[in-house]
Amino acid sequence: MKIQKFEDLECWKKARELVRNIYQITKDKSFCRDYALVGQIVSAAISIMNNISEGFDSQSNKEFIRFLRYARRSTSEVQNCLYIAHDQNYIDTAIHLKSTKQIEETRKIIDGLLRYLKKTD
Repeated sequence: MKIQKFEDLECWKKARELVRNIYQITKDKSFCRDYALVGQIVSAAISIMNNISEGFDSQSNKEFIRFLRYARRSTSEVQNCLYIAHDQNYIDTAIHLKSTKQIEETRKIIDGLLRYLKKTD
């Protein structure tokens, strides 16, 4: 399948699933009261999607690579925030592990696209 729009990218689709998950877990009554952490983790998750879509429309592989690197860094930020949420008992271990796996899958797909773009640049 030829990729014609950012919505066709597997990494964007995975990032979208991650954002849905982050919104879902931050609605929990204990988590949602930590406004600073909720704002940080939601913003970082959204940033993954935004940077993938913005980079795709940059019209150059070099710029796309730059934005994918930002998206990749945001996956680490989300993962770090999940550790904080777990340490504060906002999420249990099962949710933490499931979300971490989701982040790792998203990161791997971003990494694969980065490797491909570096070869074609």
